[in-house]
Amino acid sequence: MEDAALRHDLAESYRRVVALGLNELASGNLSARVDGGMLISPSGASAASIRPESFVFVSDEGEWDRTVDGRTQKASSEWRMHLGVYLAHPSAGAVAHTHADHCVALAAHNRPLPGFTYVVGFFGGSEVPCVPYNTFGTQALADDAAAALEHRTACLLANHGMIARGRDIGDAVDTAHRLEILCRQYLASLQIGEPDLLTEVEWADFFARSLELAYGDET
Repeated sequence: MEDAALRHDLAESYRRVVALGLNELASGNLSARVDGGMLISPSGASAASIRPESFVFVSDEGEWDRTVDGRTQKASSEWRMHLGVYLAHPSAGAVAHTHADHCVALAAHNRPLPGFTYVVGFFGGSEVPCVPYNTFGTQALADDAAAALEHRTACLLANHGMIARGRDIGDAVDTAHRLEILCRQYLASLQIGEPDLLTEVEWADFFARSLELAYGDET
């Protein structure tokens, strides 16, 4: 995708994330992979302030120009976490990091999202993990998040929020939205006790069925 078109999509996606209630004020950030690095939302961005030109190019070495056309720019404080995902996962085309209410609520207990519904399996496993707490913007947080996404498309960040990867920015935002929905449903189910979880046999059947559909074996 051309730079201008990608920047436009990123700005529209940023406003969409806010409209969905996944981020408020200046929380969270979005990025997309480009040749030699990524484009990431700037520090302190909001739905009102974001523009296509706001997105900062950060190289694979973690460097960016602090001034462009006389304008000071600063990449999001979470650029290390985004970059860590891209470096560890070549298939990732975009990353969405949110502070969505129900994701934060579950992550505040340092608990994974368990397999209470088969939809959890669409993130790549029988649960969505929660990585241990690390200070925002640190390499330790970046390393843990990248490792958690080895076999998942999203994970929770303890006492923080969540992060998701996708083939493009629309896919990453959809994944983040889906995780927020499931966290909301799981927390609702806890109001009447611990929900039943799918068994190992049921998960095996789910993943076998998913592979059939993915490879087009069904007529």
